[in-house]
Amino acid sequence: MPKVPVIKLRKRHAIACIVFWLLALILVLNRHYSFYSSYDQGIFNQVFWNSLHGRFLESSLSSQLSTNVVHQGEVPTVYYHRLGQHFTPALLLWLPLYALFPSPATLSVLQVTLVAAAGLVLYVLARQYLAPPLAGTIAVSFYGANAIVGPTLSNFHDISQIPLFMFGLLLAMEKRWWWLFWVLAVLILAVREDAGVGLFGVGVYMVLSKRYPRAGLAVCTISFGYILLLTNLIMPLFSEDISQRFMMERFGQYAQGDEASTLEIIWGMVSNPWRLVVELVSPPGRTMSYLLGQWLPLAFVPAVAPASWIVGGFPLLKLFLGKGQSVLAINIRYAMTVVPGLFYGAILWWSGHAEWFKKAWFRRFWILCICLTLFFSFTSSSSALNRAFYFLLPDSFDPWVHISLPRQWHHVTQLRPLVAQIPPDASVSATTYIIPHLSNRRAIIRLPALQFRNDEQQVMKVDYAIADLWQLQQYQVAFKPERNDLQAIVAGIQQMTDEEYGIIGFQDGVILLQKGVTSKPEAAAAWSVFLKGA
Repeated sequence: MPKVPVIKLRKRHAIACIVFWLLALILVLNRHYSFYSSYDQGIFNQVFWNSLHGRFLESSLSSQLSTNVVHQGEVPTVYYHRLGQHFTPALLLWLPLYALFPSPATLSVLQVTLVAAAGLVLYVLARQYLAPPLAGTIAVSFYGANAIVGPTLSNFHDISQIPLFMFGLLLAMEKRWWWLFWVLAVLILAVREDAGVGLFGVGVYMVLSKRYPRAGLAVCTISFGYILLLTNLIMPLFSEDISQRFMMERFGQYAQGDEASTLEIIWGMVSNPWRLVVELVSPPGRTMSYLLGQWLPLAFVPAVAPASWIVGGFPLLKLFLGKGQSVLAINIRYAMTVVPGLFYGAILWWSGHAEWFKKAWFRRFWILCICLTLFFSFTSSSSALNRAFYFLLPDSFDPWVHISLPRQWHHVTQLRPLVAQIPPDASVSATTYIIPHLSNRRAIIRLPALQFRNDEQQVMKVDYAIADLWQLQQYQVAFKPERNDLQAIVAGIQQMTDEEYGIIGFQDGVILLQKGVTSKPEAAAAWSVFLKGA
C-alpha cells in the first residue's frame, strides 16, 4: 500500500474551511433547535434510530411517502424498508457516530462536516496541478457555491456524502492509489441508486482522455450495470416505489402507462429522440440560469472546460431530462451531484491556462463572482425550501411574512414542554417541523394522518398528536401549502376531539392531544379561543 503524504494546507484555505464549518454549524443548529428542520430530517433520523436498534433502514415516515400509501391509500407501516425508495447503505458508515450521539442534530453536524472535509480534499486535488494561491481560490469558490451552501444548510440528505467521496476518488486517480479509488467507487455507488451516474462520468473521462482507458471502461460498465441491476431487480424486492412513483414523477414523460422501470424509461428516451432534445433544453430560461448558477463560483470557467462537460455532464443530463421544479433548483440537494465534475474540469482547465490568474482584472472578476454566489446562496437559503436565514430575511414581502429570532425562540419555549410530555415509546402524529424532534421512535407519522400498522401488522391509531398551528398561521397568508395544511389539520383536530382524543395542552398555538383521555378544561378553552380568532 503506497504511503500517503502529509497534507499541508495554506493558512488562508484552512481559515476558509474553519469559517465555513463554524458558520454553517451555527446556522443548521439554530435551524434545528428553533424548529425549522423538517420532514426529511425526521426520515433520516428515524432511519438511523431504527438501524441502531437492529431494524436497518426502516422508517414509518418513509412509508407515509410510499406508493402504497400515496397512490393506493394504505396505512403507513413501521416496518417499511426505505431501500425500496432510495438504496442508501452508505448511511450505515455513520451509524457508530450516531450511536454516540443519537439525535437529529448529530446528522446536521455530520452533514456540515462532510461538506467542509470535501473542500479540504478539493484543495489537495487542485494542488496536483495548480500553485497554492490558485488551488486555494478554487476551494474558497467551493465553500461559497450556491449548489453547496443551500443543500448544506438544509435537512440532512444522503447526497452530502457525494462531494467528499468524488473528490477523494479523483484524487486517488491522480495519485494512482487504485485501492482507494475502488473503495471510494463502491462507496459512491452505495450512497444512493442514482449516484452511479456521476461515477459513470468519471469513467467516460478516463476513457476519452486516454489516461486510464481500461479502468475507465470498467468504471462505466460497473456503474451502469449497477444502476440497472439495482433499480430493476433489487429495489423492487422491497417495494414498488421505484417504478410506480419515482420513475413516473421524474421521468414519466418518457413512459407509457402508470409505471415504468429504468430500462423502459431509457428505451422511451432512445425511441423518441425529438422529445429527448426538447426536454433537455426546456424550459430554456431556467435551464440557462441553472447553468450560470453552477458556473458562477468558478468565474464561468466550467463553461469552456471540456472535462467539466464530460465528468459533470452526466449528472447534469439526469437533471435536465427530468421534470418537476426541484431538478432545476440550484439550492437543493440534487445540485450537489453536479459540483465535483465541474470543479475537477475547472482544475484541469486552469492547469493549461494558469497565466490568466496572473491578470489582476480576472482575479477581481473572480472575487466578484464569489461574492455574487454568496449573495445568491444567502437569499436562496432563506426560502421556504430550508429557511436557514428565516430570522434575517422575510419569507414574503407582499404580504409581509417575517419571524424574528426572539419571537421564534419564545415560541420554542412554549412548544418544548408540550413535546416533552410525549413518552419516548409512544406512537405520535405531528406537524412537519415537530417531526424531527420526535423521530427517535418506532411509530411516527405526519398529521392529519392518525393510523399506522405496527410490527404485529395491526392497524392502530397514534397515542398522541401534536400540531404547531401558530407556525402554519404565520406562513399561510403567503403560501398555499401552509394554508391547506392549516385547514386540513384544524378540521382533523375537531374530528379527533369529537371522537376519542382529548386536548391535554395548548400553548402559543401548539396543541397536544392524547388518545382515550378527557380534555383538560383550560386547554379546551384555549383551543376554543384559538378557533374564534383563526
